[in-house]
Amino acid sequence: MKLQKDPLSMAEKFIKIQALYGFLELEPFILLGCLIAITWVFYKFFLREASEERHRSLRNHFKVLIRHYIILSFLFLAFIFLQTSEAQLASLAKLTPYIAILTFIWGNIVFVKTSRLIVLQYLFLGSMKHGVPLLLVNIFSLLLSIVLVLWGLGFIFNLQIGPMIATSAAVSVILGLALQDTLGNLFAGISLQLDRNFEIGNWLEIVNGSGKTVGQVREITWRSTTLLGWSDELIILPNRFMANATIFNFSPPENPIVRRNVFRLAYGENVTLAKEVIEKAVAGIGEIRGIPTPWAYVSDTTEHWIELKVIYFIDSYGSQYNIGDKVMVRGMEALNTAGVKLARQVLELSDTTARP
Repeated sequence: MKLQKDPLSMAEKFIKIQALYGFLELEPFILLGCLIAITWVFYKFFLREASEERHRSLRNHFKVLIRHYIILSFLFLAFIFLQTSEAQLASLAKLTPYIAILTFIWGNIVFVKTSRLIVLQYLFLGSMKHGVPLLLVNIFSLLLSIVLVLWGLGFIFNLQIGPMIATSAAVSVILGLALQDTLGNLFAGISLQLDRNFEIGNWLEIVNGSGKTVGQVREITWRSTTLLGWSDELIILPNRFMANATIFNFSPPENPIVRRNVFRLAYGENVTLAKEVIEKAVAGIGEIRGIPTPWAYVSDTTEHWIELKVIYFIDSYGSQYNIGDKVMVRGMEALNTAGVKLARQVLELSDTTARP
């Protein structure tokens, strides 16, 4: 005995398949191609001054995007061929709904990748020299993917999303408790990016309690912030640690970094001449700002030496030790040429032996 199929369910399924067929028209396919073309034009005209590393990254993204669009084109052409040849190819007619669903899914993938690339280029526009945090891009891609998946489930399979979300509330609470640390790092990373107190490429000093960490920001991910230390070591700090720490940013674009070096002159040397010589020598170093100009002053004195401290301003925190080395070498050479002697350590011996 054969079971009769429900005519109403078959009609509803037919309506959904027809709605999907109606969506897979030439216009959405062309619009998606135009969006990719606009993304490429934006890259060619507005990101010319980006670093070579950024260019390589963007070109790789475009290669992946083009490959996915080519696959989408083949799926779309196969769907059009099957749809227009169902009478002649009755044996392949059963494949048409599956090709349609696969084309629909692949089109959403291409749309997400294109939107992700647009957001990535927009962030690159504000940071030509250094990279951008992928955390914001990943969150955007995730949210867009979730929206498209929910919409696709309701559009193709007629699933009611509202009851599914309501029944999963208990599961969400359990997962929230289990992933408390991970979610804490995630939201801490989001808050750090929204505040924009630092960005990739900045030199930071992170102080938490009695410990201090120094490094250049390399990446901000879901869980942690990665720094590159002085010895090219990778320093990985949880985002919650970063959010609770005191952060000193030494890479502001408008404010120079103040540094100082000390010279000790022999007691009795010409201090005025020494100050002029040191200031002129330091001002001739290319990495040091001309405005404000370097200046020297007497910071301390004893019966054996006079301490001169020179203050100067630089832009690169990462080059401070190389610049400090140049300041000391050129300063000592200039003082020697001018005949100003540096202080030397003096060891005094006295004979305390009692004489008869």
